[in-house]
Amino acid sequence: MPNYTGDEYIQYSEEVLPYGSSTCSKAPSVRPFEPAAIRSGKGCRIYDIEGRVFIDYRNSLGPITLGYQFPDTNEAIIEQLNKGIVFGNPADIEGEVAHMLSEVIPSAEKVRFLKTGGEAVAACIRMARAYTGKNHIIQIGYNGWLNSLSPDGPVLPRMQNTSTRNGVPYPLAALHHSCGFNNMPRIEEIVEETNNEVAAIVVAADYATIAEGKTFYPALREYCDKKGILLIFDEIVTGFRVAIGGVQEYFGVKPDLSVFAKGIANGMPLSAYVGRKEVMSKCDRGGGVSISSTLGGEALSLAACKASILAYKKYDVVGHIWKQGEKLWGAVNQLLEKYDLPLRMEGFAPCKTFVVQKSEIENPIGKFFACAFKNGVSLYNVCYVNYSHKDADVAETIERLEKACIDFNNKAYEI
Repeated sequence: MPNYTGDEYIQYSEEVLPYGSSTCSKAPSVRPFEPAAIRSGKGCRIYDIEGRVFIDYRNSLGPITLGYQFPDTNEAIIEQLNKGIVFGNPADIEGEVAHMLSEVIPSAEKVRFLKTGGEAVAACIRMARAYTGKNHIIQIGYNGWLNSLSPDGPVLPRMQNTSTRNGVPYPLAALHHSCGFNNMPRIEEIVEETNNEVAAIVVAADYATIAEGKTFYPALREYCDKKGILLIFDEIVTGFRVAIGGVQEYFGVKPDLSVFAKGIANGMPLSAYVGRKEVMSKCDRGGGVSISSTLGGEALSLAACKASILAYKKYDVVGHIWKQGEKLWGAVNQLLEKYDLPLRMEGFAPCKTFVVQKSEIENPIGKFFACAFKNGVSLYNVCYVNYSHKDADVAETIERLEKACIDFNNKAYEI
């Protein structure tokens, strides 16, 4: 491939690739500070096509929880590669990893695999409709591009649906209802408006206010039981990060179904939809719901998942992520306050998110990200520490982000 400049590469890719990326949130928005494309990653750092190095807190938007090229997962992938990738019958590792997940996820009486979180959420919704005989769905938070089924749902993180021509027929859109986190009154309104025809509530944590889950999740569990509604936890971000078993483990509330993806395999494409055996039986033989994918049990990803579970137990990965996250984001908040930037980081340390304070500055998050990229730090709406962020990396990040704060006040984000 020719040695393109960043802007040349963007032009080259957009000739044939809508959005310039198959993942909308990965398309660069603050050029020239942000990488046009990444060439490689190692540990907690990424290397772009223009020869720059960044300490990375995007972590592929969440999947990298151990680190890029982490030895345990890399070696497991190579070992499995020498055996085979996918077969015409189940790979022996599929049942093994399913058992391992059932041991670390509280609600996982039965386990099945797909490749992405969004399709696993869709699988859970289909089973919920079949199990309850109801059709309406309440979606809380961002569950992937599936949210655009709702007329007012988020089509991307922090981006609400504004189009009536989004390819979703109205009769289907009318069955999907978007609702905010910790808003029981609105949930009750929707259930009443639909004459209790809600099959399931799918809930992803609001990362800024996730602590409210202490009361919200138990209240939601009690309400769903009362109304005959299935409770589905979207643990795509929170699983293998807040705890191995996600918010259901952290808050001690079991959903009927849940979805795990992202950090489940340290970057390999894998999702798991898990839950109560009575509900999961809907996709079993004779259950009436056919959910099948040729690559659902692809062995390289399962090998990475197995290695990840073992690494989490061996190295106390969750404890490390919490400790380093508290140290780093606490220091960043002090810097934001010291330099009077209109931003704060809120939520739990493993998945802190930027929240805009009262300000007349347009898009302060984007402008701060530009300054962070300028100083060699890659940030995202939700920032992730991985196991490869050691003390020296955290200290260096704090130094670089102090320079970013100074650059922000000097408007260095202007080209």
